[in-house]
Amino acid sequence: MTCFKKVAPGLCWLKSMISLVILLPGLVMLFPVQAWALQTHGPPEAIIVHQMAHVFYLGALVYLFWDLRRTATRGRGWRMLQIFCVLMMAWNVLAFIGHLSTLAMQSTDFSHEFGYLSSMMLGPFSAIKLVHYFTRLDHLILVPALLILFLSLRSLYRSSEEGEEL
Repeated sequence: MTCFKKVAPGLCWLKSMISLVILLPGLVMLFPVQAWALQTHGPPEAIIVHQMAHVFYLGALVYLFWDLRRTATRGRGWRMLQIFCVLMMAWNVLAFIGHLSTLAMQSTDFSHEFGYLSSMMLGPFSAIKLVHYFTRLDHLILVPALLILFLSLRSLYRSSEEGEEL
């Protein structure tokens, strides 16, 4: 690539910038470092804001569910969207309780023998430890809820393609 300084003096600079923008992400992907994608909550502000987000999301889901019931929308997609709202409301409550149970536990209640991502709960088991354990199984609600959301949106899309009344 040659730069034509006499024809277009700014073109050389522009080509260099475009090449840098294209090549830089590629170079970053070739030489990865630790991503640190897992975020823990620092006391006390982060957990308070996170819990507030659960409350606001729960409120938004309650309103969406109420509005879907109020407008008497019919069809498979709309019913599945209501089921999604109920499951996500349950997930929000479960996650909220799980975060509270985490606050009530001590760091000595866990063993990180094989690293942070493989922690094990140590005995003796109390009620708060059992609550914490069962609230960590929130994916048993979350994954089906997201699957139902997908099926709902697919059904709504297909019914709109066919020209049916939503």
